[in-house]
Amino acid sequence: MADHDSIKGKLTGRHVLLMVVAFFGVMLAANVIFIRAAVRTFPGVSEEKSYFQGLHYNDALAERAVQSRLGWTAEVTEVVREGETGQIVIYMAKDDTALTSLALTGVLKRPAHSDNDQSLAFNSLGEGLYKAEVAAFGAGAWDMALRAENSLGETFDIEARIIAP
Repeated sequence: MADHDSIKGKLTGRHVLLMVVAFFGVMLAANVIFIRAAVRTFPGVSEEKSYFQGLHYNDALAERAVQSRLGWTAEVTEVVREGETGQIVIYMAKDDTALTSLALTGVLKRPAHSDNDQSLAFNSLGEGLYKAEVAAFGAGAWDMALRAENSLGETFDIEARIIAP
């Protein structure tokens, strides 16, 4: 009987094998859960044809240099959210002088996915202020990409991250 009790408390190869299999089983299960959650919340790349955009990067830099020489500035002055709708107000200026008679168009989208992308059309409020009504404006982060154009055909691209209250 004494021999049987001493064998019962020993760590054997079978015990070690079961512990190793259990450890890696738990690790595998945790990885599967986290990978599924990651893929479900962010389905993949949201930028179409990124390789071709990279090939034309020098063209984008040249456009930015032209815009820089214009001396225009843009500032988001007000972001208001009322339920599911809202509005965005932007101030446009050149050398501290308000720019009027601009045509502003753009898109508002969520950073992580394109399900809620929506077009923006700005109306002039005067004195360099432009306002756009937003139909579906949930709380959180939004990326705004706009293009302002004057009567001479000069354009200015604006990109801004907006946090809706």
